[in-house]
Amino acid sequence: MPSRIFLARPVSRRPGLTLAVKDLFDTDRLTTTYGSIIFAEHVPPRTASAVRRLERAGLAIVGKTNLDEFAYGVTSQNPHFGAAPNPLDPTRTAGGSSGGSAAAVAAGLAELALGTDSAGSIRIPAACCGVVGFKPTHGLVSLEGCFPLAPSFDHAGPIARTSDACAAAMEMLAPTFRRRSLRSLEEVTVGVAWTSRAEQLVRRQVESAAAHFPRRRLIAFPLPAGIDAGFMHEVAEVHRDLFATHRDAYGENVRRKVERCMHITDGQSHASHRARGEYRDRALTAFEGFDLLITPTLPFVAPPLGVDEALVRDAMIRFTRPFNALGWPALALPCGKADGGLPASLQIVGRPGNDPLVLAAAELLESRLRAVR
Repeated sequence: MPSRIFLARPVSRRPGLTLAVKDLFDTDRLTTTYGSIIFAEHVPPRTASAVRRLERAGLAIVGKTNLDEFAYGVTSQNPHFGAAPNPLDPTRTAGGSSGGSAAAVAAGLAELALGTDSAGSIRIPAACCGVVGFKPTHGLVSLEGCFPLAPSFDHAGPIARTSDACAAAMEMLAPTFRRRSLRSLEEVTVGVAWTSRAEQLVRRQVESAAAHFPRRRLIAFPLPAGIDAGFMHEVAEVHRDLFATHRDAYGENVRRKVERCMHITDGQSHASHRARGEYRDRALTAFEGFDLLITPTLPFVAPPLGVDEALVRDAMIRFTRPFNALGWPALALPCGKADGGLPASLQIVGRPGNDPLVLAAAELLESRLRAVR
């Protein structure tokens, strides 16, 4: 499958910091496909709110980035427009669904990228491409003018080479966001979870990075169960009319997934919402006494290019999806080399609204990791 990072590029751009925009966000001067052949010639009349904020802050769009079709995937292997390449290794996937955004930053084609995240779609490609990806608290960054996947799980956020750049982007994206700083990692108490579920070299790098926090301990943080039906029911509601008219224009992978979503009943969805509420209660209980949580972002490094997405999807969202269900802020940070010299990535998570603390801890940890390399 041919590889490409950008699906549309402006004829000319104004001066300013370079911005890559996931092609899920509307742009009134550029084609916006949502990763679908149905919208191959679609130019929206209005630009998405988050994009407008970044442009008003002085950023200049250099291109609309490739993604999984309708953002429903984790590899950015798009059947209509090709695969987003991984600049670190062309034999590996860039991750998804914001794969083109992470690839643009990793390749030096943009200083900042805007992505979306419904089950890990900012953090997974950031991990695969060795850059930083931040999923804010649910609702902190506007999704007005962005094609939804599952609205109560959907988040928008930045991808950049550093945590500092992500924090700077958040000041532009969220009017209520205020940066903070930490003088020492001793200021926070950290729980560490799920490292035993990661492959050996990833586990080693995540635990080594977590060791920079003096006040840390392993905790049994829960994973969600029974929440899939609620997610799928939301997907079905988003696609019901479009799918009825354009079913054959959907790629095979996403078509199969949407068809399964259409069979979810209201009863299954309601049960899933109850399970999600129970999961929030268990997560808060497990988090008592801690300021932050550290986990692997992925249990392994970027999978091979061309991998069957259905075979790796569950494993790739295992550690990221919980924080979409919870709506908590979570950041993916590269933390050293693992298998094949590819980057391992750790995830720093905070309570809802504690976005400044997550970013501040990431900035300080990042500086510590650079110092020991």
